[in-house]
Amino acid sequence: MSTPAPQATSIRNPWYKERWTWLLMVMPATAVIAGSITMWLAVTTFDGLVADDYYKQGLAINQTLARASAAQEKGLVAAVRFSAEALVIELTANPGVALPQRLDVTLAHPTRAGLDQKLQIEGVGGKYQGSIPVALNSAHWKILIEDESHSWRLSGNAFLPAETEIRINSADLKPVD
Repeated sequence: MSTPAPQATSIRNPWYKERWTWLLMVMPATAVIAGSITMWLAVTTFDGLVADDYYKQGLAINQTLARASAAQEKGLVAAVRFSAEALVIELTANPGVALPQRLDVTLAHPTRAGLDQKLQIEGVGGKYQGSIPVALNSAHWKILIEDESHSWRLSGNAFLPAETEIRINSADLKPVD
């Protein structure tokens, strides 16, 4: 008589001791954690609109281009120097072009409208100087220079505080068709 062969008994580990179970649960768990962090950031921070009337600004683009073209016709060039508290602008133009006594200068932060600063600075003979009321933080800033009547506009960019002097040349602006 033959003896029955012993049956192979397989001992299975509980599910929580299986490596593949944990590996498959990592991806959904990571997605839940990342989603929770994203939701928390969305609720606790306010990024705000840079311009609340962006549609009107889009419609007014031709007026802005016309002012840039007017600056180009006058041959305006601005050398802008920044310091911690002051702003100095030296403005030159084609011969025979009268320079204004006062400039409207806007220092615009690209993403935070609350950090924008509007200055009116006076000058003599093309040299204008004014104080910056609130210190500018380290960022990329857009500089807009206009006359009082807003008939022309120069615009440039500066990375502060790395750049302390920039040159804005109206001839560098793209021509308006």
